[in-house]
Amino acid sequence: MPKKSRSRLATAGAGGSRAAVKDWVDTLVVLRPFHGVPAKPLVLGKFSLGVGDRFGRQAVAQLRACQLAADHGVEIIPVWNKSNREHAIIGSEPTAVRAAADRAVQSLGWRKGYHVDADHIGLKTVDRFIDSSDFFTIDVADQIGVAAPEDEIRGFAAGHAELLRPQRIDGLEGVVEISHEMHLQTARRYLRAVRQAGEIYRHIAAKKPDGFIAEISMDETDTPQSWAELLIILAAIAEERIPIQTIAPKFFGRFNKGVDYVGSIPEFEWRFSQFLAVIRHAVAAYDLPQNLKISVHSGSDKFSLYAPIRRALARFDAGLHLKTAGTTWLEEVIGLAESGGDSLALVKEIYAAALDHRAELCAPYATVLDLDPTRLPSAAEVSGWDAVRFVAALRHEPQNPLFNPHLRQLMHVGYKIAAQQGLRYLDALDACREVIARNVTTNLFERHVQPLFLTP
Repeated sequence: MPKKSRSRLATAGAGGSRAAVKDWVDTLVVLRPFHGVPAKPLVLGKFSLGVGDRFGRQAVAQLRACQLAADHGVEIIPVWNKSNREHAIIGSEPTAVRAAADRAVQSLGWRKGYHVDADHIGLKTVDRFIDSSDFFTIDVADQIGVAAPEDEIRGFAAGHAELLRPQRIDGLEGVVEISHEMHLQTARRYLRAVRQAGEIYRHIAAKKPDGFIAEISMDETDTPQSWAELLIILAAIAEERIPIQTIAPKFFGRFNKGVDYVGSIPEFEWRFSQFLAVIRHAVAAYDLPQNLKISVHSGSDKFSLYAPIRRALARFDAGLHLKTAGTTWLEEVIGLAESGGDSLALVKEIYAAALDHRAELCAPYATVLDLDPTRLPSAAEVSGWDAVRFVAALRHEPQNPLFNPHLRQLMHVGYKIAAQQGLRYLDALDACREVIARNVTTNLFERHVQPLFLTP
């Protein structure tokens, strides 16, 4: 290991048919050697928006929201993301996401950057995304809490004694200190996961020497990380030589799918600010990418958090990646319902089927749903609703007394039912294209982009 690298780290702490749908759709090696060609990372813009598009029809409408932000003087880079699980449910391929993004960019004459994210990939799933993606969300959730060998854990701790020294981190109050026990406990919980992230990163790097953006997801765990745990995790990531540009920590409070944040907003803002302080410190201490920023998963519809996040970003002059994913699918359903007739009948059928298969649909998302089955209207009741009533129940307007967050969460995970409709669902999207596009753009721009990135 070069002496310069060892010295830097030692002092770092100081400063129809399924086929038809498919068509559419030393103690430790502080600087580990690459196995393959080192990747040259692309540079992700300061603000970026992860836009999920389950059925591959809303890319133009989503991009239009970023275009409106640009018209207001703020550059927001769109990142189209879709996971392997979503592809399996829909019957689509990663190449379809790239094709839809490229068409949208060409259609609107978008001249700024854009990316396609292989969302929540691991070693077993990454290869099908290699050619079409230039952004990879590395998911090592299954390794969090699985301890590495004890000699590796103690070696890591010994190699990062700088973390144990009392120090000042700009943005944290007073002198802060990490205990030896915290150091070891964090290494036991996260070191193996970070090592696996390094393995996945090097696998991608060997196949994409022209560059890509790397994110590491640490959010799919039971307990939120502290600022100290995040700092230790970032030190481990630096050892693996992963030039991450975004990291998704586990935040305090509940980030349920499709609905607002549940928890203490002042405490969230305080902890979020601590994360920003630690990231800025780690970038300087461990030579991580200068544009490293927080990624907020399940970030759509967290309306009560946007002002606190905006304030914190301004204090630290920090960037943000916000993943919105399923909110677009819900706007599709809203657009179909607003269109009435056969389209309204279709979404009522989807709801009824989702109600019948609630346990099956909710199981994969159990940690990000708070759904009370007793608060779900029956299929018979919903069958009698007109378009206005259905939309009022589903659209995320908490001030509306007819809004039903339990129905919304169920519909959020109910896209599998729509996928089973095949061409019938896709044809309905085509028939209601203009209404749906208006809803998708308005939702992203007015409810997400404006309060988070534009409102002073």
